[in-house]
Amino acid sequence: MNDPRPKRDFSQDLPRAVTDRPRWRALLVWIVPLVAAIVAGYLVFDRVREYGPQITVHFKDGGGVRVGQTAVRYRGVPIGEVTKVGLSDDLKSVAIGIRLQRSAASIAKEGSTFWIVRPEVGIGSITGLSTVITGPEIQVVPGTGAEKKEFEGLERAPAALEERGLKVILRGRRLGSLSRGSPVYYRGVEVGVVQAADLGSNSAIVDVQVLIRQRYAPLVRSGSAFWNASGFSVSGGLFKGVQLHMESMKSAAAGGIAFATPSAQAPRAKEGDVFELLEAAPKGATDWATRIALPKEQQEGTQSFKSDEDAKPHRQGRQSAKED
Repeated sequence: MNDPRPKRDFSQDLPRAVTDRPRWRALLVWIVPLVAAIVAGYLVFDRVREYGPQITVHFKDGGGVRVGQTAVRYRGVPIGEVTKVGLSDDLKSVAIGIRLQRSAASIAKEGSTFWIVRPEVGIGSITGLSTVITGPEIQVVPGTGAEKKEFEGLERAPAALEERGLKVILRGRRLGSLSRGSPVYYRGVEVGVVQAADLGSNSAIVDVQVLIRQRYAPLVRSGSAFWNASGFSVSGGLFKGVQLHMESMKSAAAGGIAFATPSAQAPRAKEGDVFELLEAAPKGATDWATRIALPKEQQEGTQSFKSDEDAKPHRQGRQSAKED
């Protein structure tokens, strides 16, 4: 038989659970992403704040240069990095995009010189060994002209680019074993360097650009004689025996130039003066004993003088001290 009484729902009499969700948990869900976004934004802003101008340097060969890996350095300090490597529009060079740091923005000026440093082994010198593991790097010497965005890079490091001194041109019939970086000697002391060499305008002569370091610039006068001191010469006689003549081992291997000055009374050479480059030393040039005073190296506790007259009191004082 069916029970006619209605069934009672006992679930309505059971107590209901009340959940209390802490508000701080809900806030935490939004605070963590917000803090992360703020930190990321600061890092991006700090990175962008360091950015300087974007420049383009053209090289004939861009082998080994990598985006984001190849550094740009000045005096050994990183000042930028490569951001793009590609061919130029005329396909004749490699266009390398460089992003400079803001502190190095003054590099992007007319006259700045860029070159790629790679390992190089030559006669008498080994350069770029640090790039064997790290890969090539780009180095620069800043210019002083107007702001500029595109530059023509060099394939090799310039010789004595930052050194101050007297630049003269030696004009001869042949270059011989001279090359960029060959030394220039005065009485066997290295006083300068060959910066470049090229054929003259009529291709019948060779023009050699030479830098005489600033301290030794007074040695070059209007009558100075320059000659090719590359290699060595052998002379001798029946009673003298065999004599070997060479300026130095370095000049014998890599070439070199020597010069002498017959008179200290001759006017000093000027920037860009042209001298004849002789194939051998003129007769008696190695015996010239011209006295030309040089300024001393600027060191602590030392004084410099500019002429023999300035040096005489010092010599006389030392002589009087000896006599006493």
